[in-house]
Amino acid sequence: MKYFNKAEERTFVRTKAIIGRKVQLCHPQKSIHIVNRILEAFKTGEKDVAEFWINLKNRLIHIRYFAVRNKDGEYLGTLEVTQDITEIKKIEGERRLLDWKM
Repeated sequence: MKYFNKAEERTFVRTKAIIGRKVQLCHPQKSIHIVNRILEAFKTGEKDVAEFWINLKNRLIHIRYFAVRNKDGEYLGTLEVTQDITEIKKIEGERRLLDWKM
């Protein structure tokens, strides 16, 4: 299965051509050795998630890699998710489901 989110504002500019590309080719050369260590930990089953956060253009960006596995737990690939959590970090108190209004 392949999925591509056509977000209007992207943290890291990507086109649909990125689908199926090796994740190492989506990162700067200086970080590829870390990406390889993450993939190895996914493949061996040592880890299922790797997460990082960076400050980029006055925004806080949360980056997560998820191991994708079949029903038998065999490693199939990696999903990378980036999310701008700048506004989320400002949340205080609570808003419950029943507080939602259209």
